Amino acid sequence: MNTLKRIDPRRPFMITAEGLRRITLGVAGAADLSGFSAPGPAHREQSKPRRTTATPQRVMLVAAHTDRGALDDHARQALAAAALIADAQTEVVLLVFGEFTGDAAASGADKLIELSMFDRRRFAPADELNALAACVAAYAPIHVFMPDNATGDGDLGRRYAAAVNASVATHVVEIDATHVATYVQAHSAFAACGLPEVVLLAPNAVDPKLPFTGAGERVVWRFDGFDGEPASSSSRGGVRDLGIEETDAAGLALEEADFIVSAGNGVSDVAAFERLASTLGAAVGASRVAVDDGRFTRDKQIGATGKTVEASVYIAFGISGAVQHLQGIKDCRHVIAVNLDASAPIAGRADLTVIADARETIAALTEAAAAARSASGTSAALLNSAATAEGALA
Repeated sequence: MNTLKRIDPRRPFMITAEGLRRITLGVAGAADLSGFSAPGPAHREQSKPRRTTATPQRVMLVAAHTDRGALDDHARQALAAAALIADAQTEVVLLVFGEFTGDAAASGADKLIELSMFDRRRFAPADELNALAACVAAYAPIHVFMPDNATGDGDLGRRYAAAVNASVATHVVEIDATHVATYVQAHSAFAACGLPEVVLLAPNAVDPKLPFTGAGERVVWRFDGFDGEPASSSSRGGVRDLGIEETDAAGLALEEADFIVSAGNGVSDVAAFERLASTLGAAVGASRVAVDDGRFTRDKQIGATGKTVEASVYIAFGISGAVQHLQGIKDCRHVIAVNLDASAPIAGRADLTVIADARETIAALTEAAAAARSASGTSAALLNSAATAEGALA
């Protein structure tokens, strides 16, 4: 059986802890499907050494927005890129916009600057640009790394490069200590240049698994240019924040949903399941078996022959976890499985497995989420109520 993950053959390299590696079709890793060997359990349990203990002479700055207190995979890849490229005399400084509760050292940062006054839900480009420029002025980094995404970082990186007339490379798919490369001419050609001042990395150009840690020092750095009211909310910012329009999760395409509850053969009461989804504010998915049985429409099917999803939270009720379904949820950030069978394949993929009857668990979750939502009184607390219910199950 072919267990190799399909990759883009036009992307020739990925930067890893061992350096710039050519991606070779037909070479399988020991544990993952990316073509590179993954460390075994014994290796993961060993404490990792510090990347460097030398006195820093230079700085590389990584800037990114947080998502519910954490860096997403794309942001951690940008941080890993800086850490892998940095030499022993170079310090990696992480500037986060928003609250951060993660482990900066484990992700490769030597210093952490947290600007908790910024929220990803608030559009304040002028203030964020001023904050980034002030941080650059304070630390004088030789390079600035940011994830090239559509959720704030890519826009901020371009604004900064334009404001200070810095050299910049966008959609970077190949990088090492001396050069970057990207696709040009509608992906028909490959262009490379020396490492610019601002590097905006495309997703999956860097392996975020590091064999070392950073110092992880949390730095108190005051940004005096923020008075509590974003400049973008007034005429001096040139733009106006119109806020976020809440969208019914049921109307979202599964590929765009951030929170999904999915039903399998173990879910018999579809009405109760859909009430739970509505209470949590989650999109509805299903396994192929549940769709073939007529309980859900074909557009709800998740798996290799259905939809591939990238939700932050994916809760699977009564789904055993056939290989096709696991393929469809491989990019989900947190997977929670509710199943009577502790040895079901999905338990191996799940971050949390609840060994319980799906019908009883759905009822308990609905009650807990409804209580939390009623107490908060706002639709903005839907994810918090889901977290409360998850904690009650754990």
